[in-house]
Amino acid sequence: MGSVKEVFSTGPEFCSCCGSILPVVTGTALDNECFVCKTPIEAKDMQEISYVIHFNDPDVYSKERGSSGLKKGRKGKGKNDADEAEGPLVDRDCKECGHKQMSYATLQLRSVDEGQTVFYTCPKCKFKESENS
Repeated sequence: MGSVKEVFSTGPEFCSCCGSILPVVTGTALDNECFVCKTPIEAKDMQEISYVIHFNDPDVYSKERGSSGLKKGRKGKGKNDADEAEGPLVDRDCKECGHKQMSYATLQLRSVDEGQTVFYTCPKCKFKESENS
């Protein structure tokens, strides 16, 4: 068998001749080959790939957030309105208490070709309203 000319500089999971994804190599058998171009694959040519997955500590979130995922209010700690906000602040009058600023968050609740929904929250009285934009 002659030498195989490499065309692509790839990772071990791709064929260096045609670039397609390689099948899983089974042991040291000589019958392992690329499905597309039939280039032989030897197990000794494969490199070991290791992965590390880091998970966030759930205690970090449970201390500051409620079960719904929204931050709990921190009343009584002397925080200002910006600390109580559930998002960026915008100049908008609250219909309940008349406060001059409200925080907002946006979600895509309708189909893609329609606008998004903006949820406003008053940092003072926690009144909530929504607007379809």
